[in-house]
Amino acid sequence: MIMKEWYFEYQLLENRPGILGDISSLLGMLSINIMTINGIDDSRRGMLLSSDSDDQVERFKSILHTIGSVSVTKFREPRVRDRLAIRHGRYIERDAAERKTFRFIRRELGLLVDFMAELYKRDGHYLVGIRGMPRVGKTESVVAASVCANKRWSFISSTLLRQTVRSQLAEDELGGDHIFIIDGIVSTMRSTEKHRTLVAEVMRQPVVKVVEHPDIFVRETEYELEDFDCIIELRNDENEKITYDVVEPGFSSFDIS
Repeated sequence: MIMKEWYFEYQLLENRPGILGDISSLLGMLSINIMTINGIDDSRRGMLLSSDSDDQVERFKSILHTIGSVSVTKFREPRVRDRLAIRHGRYIERDAAERKTFRFIRRELGLLVDFMAELYKRDGHYLVGIRGMPRVGKTESVVAASVCANKRWSFISSTLLRQTVRSQLAEDELGGDHIFIIDGIVSTMRSTEKHRTLVAEVMRQPVVKVVEHPDIFVRETEYELEDFDCIIELRNDENEKITYDVVEPGFSSFDIS
């Protein structure tokens, strides 16, 4: 039998002692394994479960509905956000209107790195955009996530140490284990025609690409925000506004981001 994983999350309706023990005992009697357990956002508890019997899982779900002390909020095959919620004890904030936009603040860099690392493990084309003001930690997080995902990274353009504007790829960068990092400002407003040709070539590659400053990138190219599979916003604090008012051809504060 094939072991399957499930994400189970519940909220307490009555905070009586022993509820966790009762649920754990029930899972044990049904031979369903608890792989990970954690509190979620101070009001819920999440579990990552595994079982080789769909029937036992269905029995567990049926019994849960008879327990008046808890309300089941999620029971499904685990998604990336579920796994990270279990690991970090909270859900990643998602924009209510733009469902593919996820928000982080600087003190959540650990969560952000884990999230991006999960995205980087995907096969084939996947386009990530990351917004943020200078020196908030965008590029460092992108590189750290590449390490966590056991992927190699290549800067196509960057201002991390000094301005990088490349015009060709090396042979060892043509495999699918690379993460290509593009600075949307440098590549569209501080570059040469050869570099822009390289960017177009990289964008066609069936690999993960990360574009910093995606709004400038789409403003200056034929790409649209709808082409991005995921948009990440990183702020110093919840109230910080991400703005590109200072971005013009030439030098700006974004050249030292």
